[in-house]
Amino acid sequence: MMLEERLFPATAMPDQNWWHALWPDPDGIVRDLRIESAMTVVDLGCGDGYFTAAIARQLGRGRVIGFDLDPAMLEQAQAACDGMANCDWLRGDAMELSHLIGAPADYVLIANTFHGVPDKTALAREIAAVLARAGHFAIVNWYPRAREETPVLGQPRGPRTELRMSTEQTRAVVEPAGFELEALVELPPYHYGAIFRKAEKHEKP
Repeated sequence: MMLEERLFPATAMPDQNWWHALWPDPDGIVRDLRIESAMTVVDLGCGDGYFTAAIARQLGRGRVIGFDLDPAMLEQAQAACDGMANCDWLRGDAMELSHLIGAPADYVLIANTFHGVPDKTALAREIAAVLARAGHFAIVNWYPRAREETPVLGQPRGPRTELRMSTEQTRAVVEPAGFELEALVELPPYHYGAIFRKAEKHEKP
């Protein structure tokens, strides 16, 4: 299967200029998402490493795994994290995550990608399978506003309007995979972060 056929639809990495204009403080977003020092974090669909580098700075002695299907994106992410000793890299299909992550993670982040996942509950199950006890799964999503209402640098940006998900829609597809919503975080101007905790009833004894 060709790489393009395995990529999630409508999740191409944006131009860096508008990405930085939208979120000039990635370190602040990582703190808002409650990523803490010493965690093991998977940046799922890490793209060019914009958040991966911020996570690495936050973690200190923890570790971040930048995970992406696209080798070109992984190369850019590695360059963004050059000199950081707490970064690992893994290329693979997110729908096979539980077969590729060797040890339990404390936290999985997926930013600006979840809207394009064809089977969202199946992906959430893969994530639950790699999380340690009481682990967390955070989704950064665009609010369901019309694309014309979310300009960046003067141009409409983000996924098509019909792909955008409300917090209720996000909960409806994630919680059946074994999660409980722990917090909703405002990420101005157009996003929210939904932080889920792995439910106790889905923990292995």
